[in-house]
Amino acid sequence: MKTRSCGVRLGALVLAASFGSLVPTVSVLAQTPPAATVQTGNRIEKIVAAEQGGNIILKLTMAQPLAAVPGSFSVANPARIAFDFPDTANALGRNSQVLNTGDLRSVNIVQVGDRTRLVLNLTRVFPYDARIEDRDLLITLSAAQFKEAAGVGVSQSTQFAAPPTMSQGERHTIRDVNFRRGKDGEGRLVVDLSDPNAGIDIRQQGSSLIVDFLKTDAPEQFRRKLDVVDFGTPVSSVLTQTQGGNVRMTITPKGLWEHNAYQSDNQFVLEVKPVKEDPNKLTQGIGKNRFGGEKLSLNFQNIDVRSVLQVIADFTNFNIITSDSVQGNLTLRLKDVPWDQALDIILQARGLDMRKNGNVIWIAPRDELAAREKLDLEAKAQIGDLEPLRTESFQINYHKAKSVAEFLKNKDQTVLSKRGSVVPDERSNKIFVNDIPSRLEEMRRLIAEVDVEQRQVLIEAQIVEATDTFARNLGVRLGFGAKTGGQLGTTSDGVSVFRNNFGGGLAGTGYQAGQIETKPDFFRDALALNLPASNINAKQAGALSFALWNSAATRYIDLEVSALEADGRGKVVSRPRVMTADKAEAIIEQGSEIPYQTTASGLQASTVSFKKANLALKVKPQITPDGKVMMAIEVNKDQARYDQPVAGGNVPIDTKHVKTEVVVENGGTIVIGGIYIQEVGNNTTKVPLLGDIPVLGYLFRNNERKDNKTELLVFITPRIINDQLGLR
Repeated sequence: MKTRSCGVRLGALVLAASFGSLVPTVSVLAQTPPAATVQTGNRIEKIVAAEQGGNIILKLTMAQPLAAVPGSFSVANPARIAFDFPDTANALGRNSQVLNTGDLRSVNIVQVGDRTRLVLNLTRVFPYDARIEDRDLLITLSAAQFKEAAGVGVSQSTQFAAPPTMSQGERHTIRDVNFRRGKDGEGRLVVDLSDPNAGIDIRQQGSSLIVDFLKTDAPEQFRRKLDVVDFGTPVSSVLTQTQGGNVRMTITPKGLWEHNAYQSDNQFVLEVKPVKEDPNKLTQGIGKNRFGGEKLSLNFQNIDVRSVLQVIADFTNFNIITSDSVQGNLTLRLKDVPWDQALDIILQARGLDMRKNGNVIWIAPRDELAAREKLDLEAKAQIGDLEPLRTESFQINYHKAKSVAEFLKNKDQTVLSKRGSVVPDERSNKIFVNDIPSRLEEMRRLIAEVDVEQRQVLIEAQIVEATDTFARNLGVRLGFGAKTGGQLGTTSDGVSVFRNNFGGGLAGTGYQAGQIETKPDFFRDALALNLPASNINAKQAGALSFALWNSAATRYIDLEVSALEADGRGKVVSRPRVMTADKAEAIIEQGSEIPYQTTASGLQASTVSFKKANLALKVKPQITPDGKVMMAIEVNKDQARYDQPVAGGNVPIDTKHVKTEVVVENGGTIVIGGIYIQEVGNNTTKVPLLGDIPVLGYLFRNNERKDNKTELLVFITPRIINDQLGLR
């Protein structure tokens, strides 16, 4: 009788597990009158499933043709696809139908009033399509397309849909992003898409959830971080950013949580629910020890442990081999516990352990398993000591054979056995390994993983130096002279000498008065004020001059006004480019070496040394697993100033240096540094007192003004090179 009761419980369990998250709908169905008592306009009469071309086709035959394709949505955990048929009854005579066609396990048909819901129970979520043909509704699950899009190793992620074949340039768009709090405290991330065909990939990475929208764009206002702590849900933040041609959302939950996701037409919903531990459960099953098997309920009184193991074997379709030493009875009561957790509880209670190989589980006492494994290991060790050695050569393609041999002979390595040896041949770039056959197989696998082609990165740098200069100079020359009194005579040069004479300088007046014989430079020495505008960049100032004489030509005034204004803009662009392998440092430089003459203290002999004045780029890239490039960069831009020599004729060097580490997307551009210099000056040279006179003071002073701006920017663009030596 106990065994029969257990079978009934398991039968009910299978039905409950098939509904998964739709159990509340089943409870409502139990309170709904039979379908025959409800007046409906249409009926589901037949359901047939078949595989065709790698896809799964589900055919529903209706009593009348459908006016439109029914609404649908998908659930990721557990994997379900639901269709809602309004004004439709269930005429199948049953609420579930087992199909076991590919990844389609079964269907459930739930009628509530005049509405019927069809639930497809899957092993994983596929992209699907529905169309109407006469009285039939054909639902196509694109399993082949999903496998091609997912590739290898997607078992840990959920893909709602793989995008269909699109024309070049066709993209999907995120129209809106909202975050809400559910009635049970769950966080609901609602994303509105431009169309329902966008590929969505969901996976858990560490303590975060990663949602990738494939071939999708997001407007600027959505590419930001949402702080949703105030909503009081397990979600603390949602970060939306573009990555390559996709949009990635990173959801950061806190505490204990579980997630569920579904899509209805253009709306994608991700729910993160808090998990409350039940103190009545024997094992919580959270974190590293989380169990993910189908849930079951067991209630046994003093039952043989071998019988319980047989019940679990029937439920899971696993082959369980039980050792003859497994004996005894136990009493247990488990409700809605994953089967792997229930098996773990039974093994813990009886001091048992298990070893799994494929779909076969071997159960025995712990001591027995440990002793057997010890014997196996000792036997393998003895075989290794006695097994004959073999010699095999391995061709090294992308590394030096000597470095690989040193790596294998490292004392920290356990690839070689204690009898093994390795010898490199540098000429053929091969290594020769002498070891037992099993270690040679491991060696072959290790070398295949290590000896791979290094990916290459093209680093493009753009160094822009922009200048904006302004200078203005204003100056005057002023001279005056007079001769009064009677003429005293002439000088040896024939210059008339008068009784009273004055001018702009002692040289001029002394010569005209006969006091000196040296003829002066009247252009300079006869000036009362000599403050002309200075040159700018070797360019002479413009001048305007005039002279005034009295009627007797005995007194005169000469005036010269000079002015110069310079306004310049310039840009110097340098584009160094270098290609290097992943994790390999590369240097490219161009410039000159300037000699410097130095004299040691106490020595008369001088020595000459050289210093570089180059444009240099030093970079060491590293390609990250997600396709980005992390770089250690050092940029030098030196310029020799031959126009500003220092003592000894040496030339100073203007140096600009940037050193940093950055992470850049493949093909992206980043500004790694900038130097901005502004030089402002205003100099005035004047005659005291006279230069301070309003307006008239401009005749007695010289003004120099300058405003120079210089800016240096460094742009870096990395590009990963593919195997065909083309840019990605």
